[in-house]
Amino acid sequence: MYSRLLVPLDGSPTSLLALDHARALAHLSGGAVILLHVVEPTRHSTGFERPKVYIEDVRPRFMAAGQALLDEAANGLRQDGLAVETVLLESGAERVSEQIAKQAEASACDLVILGTHGRRGVDRLLLGSDAEQIARIAPVPVMLVRQPHRKGIT
Repeated sequence: MYSRLLVPLDGSPTSLLALDHARALAHLSGGAVILLHVVEPTRHSTGFERPKVYIEDVRPRFMAAGQALLDEAANGLRQDGLAVETVLLESGAERVSEQIAKQAEASACDLVILGTHGRRGVDRLLLGSDAEQIARIAPVPVMLVRQPHRKGIT
């Protein structure tokens, strides 16, 4: 049914939960897992770095950390006997959600699996929802996974 599963990773607990779901689904379907990490330099940069420092020191560290995240996840999946591909992108003018949707098409994926915090109300309005945006614009079905709701915890 699903032969190519795209899993965007950012290292958060919810993205790792999505990875676990992809692992299980890939075992059931015999599909390949495509791991994606989008480096967002503006999210981690102060903006006060000199261009030379940014280009020679800061940016390479972001890219290396993103590749390390992908490699660690890929190695775990490969040890489980799954086919894995990794994609490392750097965000530019496009939103990360748009890059994820485009990568789903570029990698010929038939399902995107991603973690979400499941925020509601004011939190969702203030923080936005990348997961919701991806679900709206992705060219393929999107599976959203989140931590199970526990009583007394919001």
